[in-house]
Amino acid sequence: MPNTAPSALSPVAASVSVAPDLAALLAKVPELAAEIAREAAKRDLERELPFEAFRRFKEAGLGALRIPVALGGPGGSVVDYIETIMTLGAADSNVAHALRSHFNFTESLLLNPNSAIDRTQLGRVLAGKLFGGAHTEQGTKRPGEVTTRLTKSGESFRLNGRKWYATGTAFSDFASFSARNDEDQLVSLLLPVDRKGITILDDWDGMGQRLTASGGVLLEDVEVLPHEISTRGLNTLVGRHTSTLRQLHLAASMAGAVRGAVAEGTDYVRRQARSAAHSAAETANADPFVQKILGEIAAGSFAVDTLIRESARALDRSVEAFGAGDPDRLEAALIESALTTARTQIVASQIALAAATNVFELGGGSATSRHLNLDRHWRNIRTVLNHNPLLHKARVVGDYYINGTTTHLEEGRVF
Repeated sequence: MPNTAPSALSPVAASVSVAPDLAALLAKVPELAAEIAREAAKRDLERELPFEAFRRFKEAGLGALRIPVALGGPGGSVVDYIETIMTLGAADSNVAHALRSHFNFTESLLLNPNSAIDRTQLGRVLAGKLFGGAHTEQGTKRPGEVTTRLTKSGESFRLNGRKWYATGTAFSDFASFSARNDEDQLVSLLLPVDRKGITILDDWDGMGQRLTASGGVLLEDVEVLPHEISTRGLNTLVGRHTSTLRQLHLAASMAGAVRGAVAEGTDYVRRQARSAAHSAAETANADPFVQKILGEIAAGSFAVDTLIRESARALDRSVEAFGAGDPDRLEAALIESALTTARTQIVASQIALAAATNVFELGGGSATSRHLNLDRHWRNIRTVLNHNPLLHKARVVGDYYINGTTTHLEEGRVF
């Protein structure tokens, strides 16, 4: 489905160059994925951040995938974008995951309800710039609390604090940060990552998604100009949509990891695995139990992909509703997309973990070899799933079915 933005945005089109062809852009994805897949297991073992993968991504122009044709982009749908993330995730789920902040930014840009599209930011996206960010902080009583301060200093401002979960920021050109201003209001700041005083620490120590650069950012007396400050509002209509999109992006990177497990498990059986001592088969690839396990893993991957595509279609319907001018239709679409993504995550998480575990049933001790690094798929999936409290998610869905409660579906935050 091509991406059609609200008609109010169309006046910007006159200032933007000819849009790239969507089909030609999407055709670059398989080759890019193949490049990223090379040495992915080795990169994870040696903790080598995939800077080259992001250089190639930018060079391909895929960062502008969701920008509508009317604004100079290729007009890719949510389905196109999520399919791209799953494909890249099969090559390296770290790369897929680390693009989440960028696509969250572009989605907000194209759906700004005030139609006040920032021509500068739009031009940067179309020019291939990537956007990251970090809002969470460690040491607070509850998630979402912000202690970073923005203080007035002459004609500009100064930013001081320390952020966490800066996923993808190390690979980005610009990053957004949240802070409290002198009036204790929550504001958002969009800054170039190479500005003096911004230090990306790369101190993420999670067992999975080790190459997403999801650690901290130190902000020391960073100069902020007035036009770089905006107010934050997760509970806006656009904020609710992008919150669901961010959750689906994580699920899509998880789906990619399952695809990776299928591909590498198949390769392992063909190249290296031996039949068990008590097997009636001469080779592993002829062993009916090995065939059964691989068939189940492949079926699990298919099921996860199918669920995620259905959620992406629901989000495309939300995008359409933004341009329809019908508040009731938009509200219904936002609830449905949030509910669909929640249900998808609950089921897909179970299938994905099982698939990544069962890869080790394809062989003996050699399947656990460090150089194969097959365990990274399970570690990556488990780490991605820890971003969302699935037990609470299931409760929210159950409460909706029993009582019609939509409170958490309307929050515009990860629940």
